[in-house]
Amino acid sequence: MSKCCVKALVTGKVQGVWFRRATQERALQAGVTGYARNLPDGRVEVLLCGDGEAVNTVSQWLWQGPPDAHVTHVEVEGVEWRDRDAFLTL
Repeated sequence: MSKCCVKALVTGKVQGVWFRRATQERALQAGVTGYARNLPDGRVEVLLCGDGEAVNTVSQWLWQGPPDAHVTHVEVEGVEWRDRDAFLTL
């Protein structure tokens, strides 16, 4: 099992549409830890850490988001491994 962490910046109508909570639910289902937080510029920052395949699955889902979201762009970059024991909405 290869572990990795990625940070994603999600752009579009992603605040006020349950994006962070839906991302948390999706990540927990996949066994992925990290966080999702609103940024002042209207984007959502997401950190995903876990098994590479699970992280990739959740990363792909970010393009869709919950029903009321309208995602226009997702920028993903690999980051240093961070051992976390939960997925938080900040």
